[in-house]
Formats: sequence, structure tokens, C-alpha cells
Amino acid sequence: MSRERVLHITIHDCDVQTFRSGGSGGQNQNKRDTGVRVIHKPSGARGESREERSQLQNKKVAFRRMAESKEMKIWIRKEHAEAIVKIDHWLDEQMRPENLLVEYL
Repeated sequence: MSRERVLHITIHDCDVQTFRSGGSGGQNQNKRDTGVRVIHKPSGARGESREERSQLQNKKVAFRRMAESKEMKIWIRKEHAEAIVKIDHWLDEQMRPENLLVEYL
């Protein structure tokens, strides 16, 4: 039995902002845009990272923090509930008497 994905979120669904991390950590933080903020607009969830030295590593950490945030979990529950309602509606339509074939033996 295969499962169909109800939700699919990628980094392309989010706004990615880069910035200079600043603070202690040497010249790399002060000269390079290594800090990353990931914002998922539909849910309002956001994640930020500036701990790592590379922008790619910070992007991965920020995306994970955004995906694990409270706002994202609430949005997923809401979207999942709407998907269940759609499936129930489709099932009710398919189970109408005019769509069923009953054979008597």
C-alpha cells in the first residue's frame, strides 16, 4: 500500500535571507554574509542560524529550526485537518447510491 504525501515543504517554498553574523568569531563573521534566516510565509514559521562558519551549514540549521518551530507544527495540523476534510468529502461523493453497483445473487 503506497502513501500519498499530504504536505511537501522545501527550501524553495521559503524566503531565505542572509546577513552578517557579527559579534565575536573573527573576521569571517564580520566580512561574510554567513548568517541565514528562513521564513515560511504561509505559516509564519521562522528559523535563524549564525553559529556555523559556512552559509550552507547555517541554511540547513535554520531550515531545521523553522521546520521544528511551534508555528510550523500548528500550521501542519491545520493543513492536515483540511486534507482529511477533502478526502472525506471525496469519499462521500463516491459512495452515493447512484455511483454504486449492487448485484444480487
